Amino acid sequence: MVGNPDFLTGAGLDQAPEFQEIQSREGEMHLRFYVQGGNEFALKATGIREVLEQAPEQITPIPNVSPLLLGTLNLRGRVIWVADLGQFLGDAAPLNTDRPEIPVIAVEDRDTILGLAVERIVGMDWLDVEQVRPPTNIPQTLSEFFQGEWALDEESDLVLRLLDSQMIIRSSKWAS
Repeated sequence: MVGNPDFLTGAGLDQAPEFQEIQSREGEMHLRFYVQGGNEFALKATGIREVLEQAPEQITPIPNVSPLLLGTLNLRGRVIWVADLGQFLGDAAPLNTDRPEIPVIAVEDRDTILGLAVERIVGMDWLDVEQVRPPTNIPQTLSEFFQGEWALDEESDLVLRLLDSQMIIRSSKWAS
């Protein structure tokens, strides 16, 4: 394939159906997921380092840290903190860790990586960022962590909220 002259010039790519499909998408790629309270959220794909399913026993609890932190895990030779995202965002009930695997979203900002444990991963989706509106019904203490929301169903006020992974990583709530 590398010896093919069309490979280096990109000739013929416009005929590939996969290429046409990627080019026809609108918006930006986001990861959609649920926290234990039943609310659905999204994160921009550009801020996500990795998504993994982690066995609870591979998350090592650390004493005397914020109750929002479940512990640490080894991510490709690097020890990172894993947080209960639902509780961070105000859910009263902690994440159910009594199951075979916990979905963890590893988000990155500069050299800092934080694992966000969630209830369920929905998947990747192209979302139109021009349709994002300011977030509604958010406590003032949490507003800095939200970039906006999409209306999923106007009649039932169902929304998909866009989180700011950088602000979550930089939060002072991890020290409490």
